[in-house]
Amino acid sequence: MATIQHPYLMFLGDVPDQLAAKTAQGIVHWRRDWCAGQLRLDGAKADLKLPDMTVDEAAEAGVKTVIVGVANRGGRISESWIPVLVRALEKGMDLASGLHRRLSDVPALREAAAAHGRQLFDVRHPARDFEVATGVKRPGKRLLAVGTDCSVGKMYTTLACEREMRRRGMKADFRATGQTGIFIAGDGVSIDAVVADFISGAVEWLSPANDPDHWDLVEGQGSLFHPSFAGVSLGLLHGAQPDVLVMCHEPTRRHMRGLPDRALPDLADCMEANIAAARLTNPDVRCVGFSINTASLDDRAAGEYLASVEDRFGMPAVDPFRNGAGPIVDAIV
Repeated sequence: MATIQHPYLMFLGDVPDQLAAKTAQGIVHWRRDWCAGQLRLDGAKADLKLPDMTVDEAAEAGVKTVIVGVANRGGRISESWIPVLVRALEKGMDLASGLHRRLSDVPALREAAAAHGRQLFDVRHPARDFEVATGVKRPGKRLLAVGTDCSVGKMYTTLACEREMRRRGMKADFRATGQTGIFIAGDGVSIDAVVADFISGAVEWLSPANDPDHWDLVEGQGSLFHPSFAGVSLGLLHGAQPDVLVMCHEPTRRHMRGLPDRALPDLADCMEANIAAARLTNPDVRCVGFSINTASLDDRAAGEYLASVEDRFGMPAVDPFRNGAGPIVDAIV
């Protein structure tokens, strides 16, 4: 897969609120220095606190890729966006999107990209084929974030670990498995769009053999305990061959996301199940700590909950947003 070039222009279209710009917001949070500006059409209600730019201004500023940073119902590309996106291609910029509808399925965009020699990156749809996994042990070290549920902070956790490792001078790379993570990393594989037989093979490709002291921080997806997405989670566990796991959890959630009749698993049960599954390809795997999303708790309640998890399991429990990932990295090294 070709690398998505930066600087980026974050295209927000006519998003109705800040939540609809969550893809763009995540990119700006982790890669602010890659983001030259934002382009908002009439009616847009989100603001990334970036300079507002036109397509022509972005081209003059050296922007390489326009990122469609919108998450909307149905993953659609609005007709009102197309003239602006065509103009970006005409001005020498690539386009990248994580929406369900492919950029390449829009005739005007496909034709403009071909005419001007530009690339269209539909990151939700893998652009290459993968082999089935072999399970053969490969050099290098790997961390995989796993979770009690979907959307509990697995991407944030791996990025926080990468940042902390690099701050300490360690060799470390974030390996993206979802569309927002791909924009943050510049490449990766949207693993939930890979045919089931090839999921583990795709992860082996994504995290290949490396130096013995190099760490790949593999973004997790779903949960072994979520009936809708456990297959992807299991494929990641086998393909990553993780040396260490970090268990991610949101303590105020009352049920699995999208499944109001299914409770979240106990932390111990979830940790043991993930370790047991991961041992198929790495018998020496271990859990090194817990990443807890305490956004819904005040400072005191968050501190008490983290302390209770540490006391129960004898390993660090952190909220990487509040506290950073230092204790997790301490446990690894």
